Amino acid sequence: MTNTIWTLTLCLLTLAGLLVLRRRFPLAFWWLVGYPLVALRVLTTYRATMDACGLTVPASAVRRATARLVGREAAPVPPRRTFPRPTGAGLVMRLRMATGQAPEDFIASADRLRHAWAAHAVHIRPTKPGWLELRLIGWDVLADVRPPVRWRKGGGPLSLPLALRDDGHWHVRDFRTVPHELILGATQSGKSVYLRNLVCGLARQPVVLVGIDCKWGVELAPFAPRLSALADTPDRANDLLDVLLEEMEARYRLIGLSSATGPDAVLTSDLWGLPEKVRPVPVVVVVDEVAELFLAASRDDEKRRDAMVTKLIRVAQLGRAAGIFLEVCGQRFGSELGKGATMLRAQLTGRICHRVNDESSANMALADISPEAALAATAIPAERPGVAIVGDSSGGWSRARSPHLTLDEAAAVCRATSALVPELPRLDAFRPVVTANTDGSTPSVTPAPTVRPVTE
Repeated sequence: MTNTIWTLTLCLLTLAGLLVLRRRFPLAFWWLVGYPLVALRVLTTYRATMDACGLTVPASAVRRATARLVGREAAPVPPRRTFPRPTGAGLVMRLRMATGQAPEDFIASADRLRHAWAAHAVHIRPTKPGWLELRLIGWDVLADVRPPVRWRKGGGPLSLPLALRDDGHWHVRDFRTVPHELILGATQSGKSVYLRNLVCGLARQPVVLVGIDCKWGVELAPFAPRLSALADTPDRANDLLDVLLEEMEARYRLIGLSSATGPDAVLTSDLWGLPEKVRPVPVVVVVDEVAELFLAASRDDEKRRDAMVTKLIRVAQLGRAAGIFLEVCGQRFGSELGKGATMLRAQLTGRICHRVNDESSANMALADISPEAALAATAIPAERPGVAIVGDSSGGWSRARSPHLTLDEAAAVCRATSALVPELPRLDAFRPVVTANTDGSTPSVTPAPTVRPVTE
């Protein structure tokens, strides 16, 4: 009797320990318990599951003839597979499609495979002709997203892991591949958290950060110690854009001079082909609440608005080669904002859409990439802030979520990296003045006065 009680107690303690491990440390639970069980389920039910999902093909003539010799009927043949390998969020295996099969057949059956194998999600993508990658996700990886412990900087500078996708991979913001980006999201949707991760990642790199926040700087002022320029009103934003165009023109002249004929000529059409010793520092311009740049209450405001929009479009069209990149944020963005809005949006290749208040906002961000992506954006629940649909011009999209980062933590990173602010004399007149308070309270930020710098 005593042994039975001890055995029952041990079983209950083990079960309780596994439940705590699954809740608090899902990755450890997956490696110890989840992966062996799921891999065994996949291996033992693979043929039956593929047959039930209609992903098998009739056996070959040789196999049918051999089966008739022994008085049996040849079973349908599933795709050949590799052994399921564990990953940080599930398992992955490669499938060799049979003749007559297409990737769309497997993608359409992904939800059936998910239910058959009791997985959280199944993602399928073609890798090369005839081969697919089936990635099974063991649990909801977007429930608790934490920053990556180690990140291989294979993409070089201006490459940042900003959000964890639902397939277990990180969404990497690579400015050299996708120079400009549009970030949409309603209030309390997590858009600001994504922006904080972006600013903190760039703050640790030799990059010029420029902020345009016409809401009197409430969003970008906490990052002022790391900003090279900050415009908090439309008038200051207009002058700042003038200076950015001057900087862009000077960089194009430098690129042209470097490609001139001579023994030391460097043939290049962009900033990255210049020698490192003469290469200007990249500039990232963050525009928070872009709609404030479009609003106009008088004729003078309309003239200023048209001028600012034209300058933004020029930066978006020509800035990549000069190393000037745009991050445009807003709650809505469409043709109703005014002249030039649609043209500007067309230049913003990257698209991040958080929870929005209406379907048309999702269509503005993602409909030209994929209609399914726009529908997925409208289904983001309000209780999951930070979840977004990440799309690109290739038509691919995925769900992703940024690690939670408070405003205090982001401001502390900007203060700690304030010594990394590069020298760019043209922006000195717009550099925000940060006054440290002796009583330990939050430092005050005073935007630079609207004074045009003197250029040579």
